Amino acid sequence: MLQSREGQTVPSVTFNLREGEKWVQVTTDDLFKGKNVIVFALPGAFTPTCSSTHLPRYNELAPVFKQNGIDAIICLSVNDTFVMNSWKADQKAENIYFLADGNGEFSAGMGMLVEKSELGFGKRSWRYSMLVRDGVIEKMFIEPELPGDPFKVSDADTMLNYINKEAVLPNRVTVFSKPGCPHCARAHKLLNDRGISFENIVLGANGLSYSTLQAVTGQGTTPQIYIDGQRIGGADDLEAHFGV
Repeated sequence: MLQSREGQTVPSVTFNLREGEKWVQVTTDDLFKGKNVIVFALPGAFTPTCSSTHLPRYNELAPVFKQNGIDAIICLSVNDTFVMNSWKADQKAENIYFLADGNGEFSAGMGMLVEKSELGFGKRSWRYSMLVRDGVIEKMFIEPELPGDPFKVSDADTMLNYINKEAVLPNRVTVFSKPGCPHCARAHKLLNDRGISFENIVLGANGLSYSTLQAVTGQGTTPQIYIDGQRIGGADDLEAHFGV
């Protein structure tokens, strides 16, 4: 039975991590002392739910968490530091600190180290999230002990709702663009100048083509911009949307 550790201090662990070309030692004091920190732990880097939903949403909401007093967001997994560094590069999750609990010491200290041998994973962290203030666990959201990999309560939106139910969520913006497109560059600049994060889907990358653009947007030119699922149009339309 997985137990909440609310009101307790985080386990005292020294992590051996790879930063650039150097090995560094990072302690739990380095990560938590005097800070308000969110930790979300998951079974493994590059796994489906972790890569498609759990991690991206925390990265997306990081500016909102910062506005609400959070100093850092940590993604923890029982993987080695090289795997976690590679996953960070793949995900482009610049707002998240990737913490490799390679020996499972932190997860074991949390009582969250579980057996995943049936998947060939060995011992891994159970999926959970927690809010830690100055090293003391204030709140934990632990996934129910159900078969498979449940993902019901450790998500970013649940954590944000706990911290501030009135927090304003950012718009979800997607831009379909192509390399060398001046109108795409204009749209990107407008969004960046306004501090608006956006997903940039680039034609020619990962097998995406004009056929993809046509199938998804019904249009044949770039950029194609969507805000919260609603098509805005091209760069001129985006300027009109913002009254530029």
